[in-house]
Amino acid sequence: MTETATATRSKRFDSALVNRLTADAEISPEMIRAHGLSEEEYQGILDILGRTPTLVEFSVFAVMWSEHCCYKSSRALLKTLPTTGPRILQGPGENAGAVDFGDNLAVAFKVESHNHPSFVMPYHGAATGVGGILRDIFTLGARPIAVLDALRFGPSSDKVSREVFRGVVDGIAGYGNCIGVPTVGGEVFFDDSFRLNPLVNVMAIGVADADALVFGRADGDGNPVFLLGAPTGRDGIHGATFASDVMADDSDESRPQVQIGDPFLGKELMEAVLELALTDYLVGIQDMGAAGLTCSSLEMSARSGTGMVLELDKVPVREEGMTPHEIMLSESQERMLAVVKKGSEGRLLELFDGRDLVCEQVGVVKEGGRLEVRWFGTTVADMPVEPLADGAPIVERPAQPPAGWQPDAPPEPLPAAMPDLGETLLRMLASENLRSRARVFSQYDHTVRGDTILKPGEGDAAVLRLRDRADGLAATLDGNSRYVALNPREGAALTVAEAARNLACVGARPLAVTDCLNFSDPGRPEVFWEFSGSIEGLGDACKALETPVVSGNVSFYNETGELRVKPSPTVGMVGRLERAEQARGMGFSSAAAVALVGTNLGRLSGSEYQMLLDGEPSGSGPGIDLDTERALVDWLVRTAELELLHSAHDVSQGGLLIALAECCLASSSGVEIDALPGLDRLLRADALLFGEEGGRAVVSYNPSDEDRLRDLALEIDIPFQRIGRVTEERFRILDLVDLPLDEMRAAWCPKQGIANYQWPVNE
Repeated sequence: MTETATATRSKRFDSALVNRLTADAEISPEMIRAHGLSEEEYQGILDILGRTPTLVEFSVFAVMWSEHCCYKSSRALLKTLPTTGPRILQGPGENAGAVDFGDNLAVAFKVESHNHPSFVMPYHGAATGVGGILRDIFTLGARPIAVLDALRFGPSSDKVSREVFRGVVDGIAGYGNCIGVPTVGGEVFFDDSFRLNPLVNVMAIGVADADALVFGRADGDGNPVFLLGAPTGRDGIHGATFASDVMADDSDESRPQVQIGDPFLGKELMEAVLELALTDYLVGIQDMGAAGLTCSSLEMSARSGTGMVLELDKVPVREEGMTPHEIMLSESQERMLAVVKKGSEGRLLELFDGRDLVCEQVGVVKEGGRLEVRWFGTTVADMPVEPLADGAPIVERPAQPPAGWQPDAPPEPLPAAMPDLGETLLRMLASENLRSRARVFSQYDHTVRGDTILKPGEGDAAVLRLRDRADGLAATLDGNSRYVALNPREGAALTVAEAARNLACVGARPLAVTDCLNFSDPGRPEVFWEFSGSIEGLGDACKALETPVVSGNVSFYNETGELRVKPSPTVGMVGRLERAEQARGMGFSSAAAVALVGTNLGRLSGSEYQMLLDGEPSGSGPGIDLDTERALVDWLVRTAELELLHSAHDVSQGGLLIALAECCLASSSGVEIDALPGLDRLLRADALLFGEEGGRAVVSYNPSDEDRLRDLALEIDIPFQRIGRVTEERFRILDLVDLPLDEMRAAWCPKQGIANYQWPVNE
């Protein structure tokens, strides 16, 4: 341990403090409410202990029974999701999930939220979100190779939203770039419902030998317990409780609950832990995330059916006068809890010698299933593990759709006169939810490590090479809050389907899912109805597409005052390409034919076009056909393996016209479309061009391969229709649109290449 870390260990025995901590606490109804507990839950604590809790015990129960730590509102529903499959090495319940990639390679991945902190302190909230999810990955013994982020903000016309946006993007870049892990993909979405509650969801991916994964266990009576990483401070205390409550209107009061990360220390800790994972004396290791030492010690003990004795006066701290309560609940970043075999303490200290990291024994594993917390030899807490880790109360919430909701509600009717579609296309390309994201991802280092094959903006998903292997890894992170708000079950299923489509478009077979479920107060019946429906939709799609859920996160209470976020389940998905060099982007290639695979239905409900016309989404969403989605994924993967396509791009936000425009802009190619599927059904051209129903992709190919592509589509039972060809400079759609590519690019990305980005202010 360094001199700096040693200097922070100045703690003294305070007999008055010990007496106060060990005495029966005077727990008032106000204290119970302030700690997020109900009277019934507090009575449950009394029943478990058989006495009044000490102050430390009360705080530990409160944080472990918070929504953020125990999922008391969501646990029962989450258990209905599919979590097993032939490729699943580790499902929910560990630091991250993992899938078998073949030849003894495991791919670990997980997504989590850092929403409240990112509004209070945008830079640090986002940066520590990246740091925390990376620790979840390397705690499993997997080296992080990629980060993706899904971000939701208020409208770009709002000054506060722009400031939060800039801070979040800078925070993601600041941590990810410094620690040396590429940020390779994600999404950005703007909506008024996120004005006071931005959503910052971060996914990380890592690789390890499948037979060398490490888990968060505390096996072996008498084995020593070590705290590794950074000294403990007061930042983040009650952070889990903070994440389990509605935001106050004055967010400044919440600043002490936001953690501060250090990417350089995080890098050093990552390398040390990955080296430790290869030893024969490591028993188990756990990231200190939400609730810090409290959660890590209890979860490790619960997985092993053991207990632990912690000596808090041995914990290196960086602030004077820290109490046991503060040490137990601190969420200071870059910290891990590790159990090693008894007798190997010297080897562990030698591994950490010379690193600017804490490595201090703070306890031992003890049989009996209890957590005992000591302060200078005096017991200040003695609690059973099981009720805290796995036996937390389950809250049954009422679920009820909002007044007037109809599952088949029609969207607002189209205007009598169809607008000029060329002008409409330019307006949509310039809109905040469809414009180029180059000014976001240009802040991130997406090529560090040198394994990124498809970078942001080049394909529907990121593609990474796996060193010394022929196969490749694809990853995506997707969501659509508007669809879920209109129809939670179908909208959530569409989120999974779009993620699978994105992977298949680059040529990858989807394998498994991680999810981050962002909602407002579950105590509102209409909110819990949204959540319940979303879980059903996720389950429907994951079963149909054979993509089990291996990890995830639930984030409730995303509301401030009366402003509630739209329901926002985010889905991260990984896939495997047989050969990494087969990865295909979305950009058209010259002299290629263009086809639409799937059925064009003209469903405008929830679309960007509807928002342009009406300003509000209406109807029951674009709908979903899971059989079609599965057939499309199969067709796209098979054509990749046969190397029959030049490019592929799924049709989603903005509809067919935007998909075609993006294919052209990605390759600086023009297109001439002479057929529009659906016109023969007398549907309006604007509905067919801007409808956002799923199960479709735009592809380009060598015309000589058209018969083979059509036969494969017939075999899989999915429509295939040639609609045009790639040209040079103009964008022509029948006699409806005729625009030069330069004019489209100017609308879509008016300041491309300018690193000091400024989102335009919408008038």
